[in-house]
Amino acid sequence: MAENQYTEDNIRSLDWKEHIRLRPGMYIGKLGDGAAADDGIYILVKEVVDNCIDEFVMGNGKRVDIKIKDGKVSVRDYGRGIPLGKVVEVVSKMNTGGKYDSKAFKKSVGLNGVGTKAVNALSSHFMVYSVREGEKKAAEFSQGELVKEHAIEKTDEGNGTYVEFIPDETIFKKYAFKTAYLDKMMWNYCYLNRGLSMYYNGEKFQSKDGLKDLLENNMDGDPLYPIIHLEDEDIEVAFTHGRTYGEDYYSFVNGQHTTQGGTHQSAFRESVAKVIRDFYNKNYEASDIRQSIVAAIAVKVIEPVFESQTKTKLGSQEIEPGGKSMRAFINDFLKDKLDNYLHRNPDVADTIEKKIKQSERERKELAGIRKIARDRSKKANLHNKKLRDCRTHLTDLKDDKREETTLFITEGDSASGSITKSRDVNTQAVFSLRGKPLNCYGLTKKVVYENEEFNLIQAALDIEDDMDNLRYNKIVIATDADVDGMHIRMLLLTFFLQFFPDLVKRNHVYVLQTPLFRVRNKKKTIYCYSDEERRNAIEEIGKGAEITRFKGLGEISPDEFIHFIGADIRLEPVLLTKDNSIDSILSYFMGKNTQERQDFIIDNLRVEKDPAEQNKAASIEDEIEIAS
Repeated sequence: MAENQYTEDNIRSLDWKEHIRLRPGMYIGKLGDGAAADDGIYILVKEVVDNCIDEFVMGNGKRVDIKIKDGKVSVRDYGRGIPLGKVVEVVSKMNTGGKYDSKAFKKSVGLNGVGTKAVNALSSHFMVYSVREGEKKAAEFSQGELVKEHAIEKTDEGNGTYVEFIPDETIFKKYAFKTAYLDKMMWNYCYLNRGLSMYYNGEKFQSKDGLKDLLENNMDGDPLYPIIHLEDEDIEVAFTHGRTYGEDYYSFVNGQHTTQGGTHQSAFRESVAKVIRDFYNKNYEASDIRQSIVAAIAVKVIEPVFESQTKTKLGSQEIEPGGKSMRAFINDFLKDKLDNYLHRNPDVADTIEKKIKQSERERKELAGIRKIARDRSKKANLHNKKLRDCRTHLTDLKDDKREETTLFITEGDSASGSITKSRDVNTQAVFSLRGKPLNCYGLTKKVVYENEEFNLIQAALDIEDDMDNLRYNKIVIATDADVDGMHIRMLLLTFFLQFFPDLVKRNHVYVLQTPLFRVRNKKKTIYCYSDEERRNAIEEIGKGAEITRFKGLGEISPDEFIHFIGADIRLEPVLLTKDNSIDSILSYFMGKNTQERQDFIIDNLRVEKDPAEQNKAASIEDEIEIAS
């Protein structure tokens, strides 16, 4: 047996750019193709924009221009500009930057001097220039390597910094920026920085009332009472109760959106329950107090500690090193501000108590049903053929591994069988539906426990009591690309939006895109996801191309399926826009057969044309499509 040699030759030192390119996950989290809000391409944008925001916070420059087109990103601020003699070092030398001066950037997010360097190293093209008092200094890079350093020149441009980059396609494969994610990013910057104007591809973003605006623009339907908006030095809070199930939080630290929460969000959840109990002098259950709450909290922390480089979860136990604990800081703030607000607004206080009592009644009514359903799901899990779980459960993973877990929800044994045989057994699980789920629109949560399919899905996800227990980061609906498959997809989305809207709002729900066609010859196979891709594939392969139309997931063999749920997986995120409330969406698509929906179907009905008029490029039957 050969010995593994371990000598000086095995030891090597990587320079900064080599290390970032070899281990990008350490710096920007996961890579991804842009389908998820926390994919690396958005982190690259954020790292550059964060520097602009820090300038605004310090009172320098009230405008930031961002343009993204054809994969190229440009960001221009109007702050002080990087000192001209340090332009190259700031973007290419580790542990170099202005944020080490705690007086200048006391409550900044990016304190480690890594962000812009990571963008530089992970970009095929990176250009930076700084303008200060009529002088301009520029430099160009590729994959972190300096390509050209320009001499200082005179300019009429205003002070500030410009950064332009193109993510490296050898690292970010087939990526695409989604406008919905970038819009949300721009709005969050504005909510947290009143007075800031952001222009993204020419559209202006600006907020007058901060977190109050955030809730108004993101709430589903009308609140039960006017939004409570409270502020003090280093903290801002806005909350109300809505009309949907669950708890919905938006939390921020020093302008950073902490999508996974952290100590500040936990402290708020505890404190708001405690203050409300004390106000009414009644020992209400915390879950009843917080049921249907929609809240936003932003804090400023000196030298914040995050649980990963991407800063999505706050770990700081104190508001500043050696200072007051996070729990005490937030509790004291709410004890003063919220208690005073409730005393001054008795109508709001009365509405909140009525809501708490309603939640209490519903919880007690469900208690017996929940116990029976929980016992049933435990028994089913002992020999559950519906759920083929992955080997590693979320509760056994570290936070930085949560993103790797996926649950595919699919229809029928043949489709689930193909996915099961093709999946990564360590991180991908499969849940097999039996027939079509119930249309649960307008029903109460009682149906979740009484319906076997819904009860087992809920148990598989482990979201009955707390969304933080979610066992899979991605929930992927995998149904056939036909009318029945689309219907099942809508029924599942109705279930999630009706009872667990946070799953969608937190970007956990996706739709699996599978190929409609396979075009091949003896030398090459191309999978096509649209008619356009099919036509291009036929042209590429040329004469003798064999064309297959996939009508169902069960028709795709496990050997082929591995291509569609592996590294090249195509996922379409389920996104909600501020223009449509959940109730309006569900009532339109899943409610009674309204005249509005009938008119839409009639207006969008496509009738098959005479065969002589059809495109004869391929011998494939075109299906009648009905928009529904």
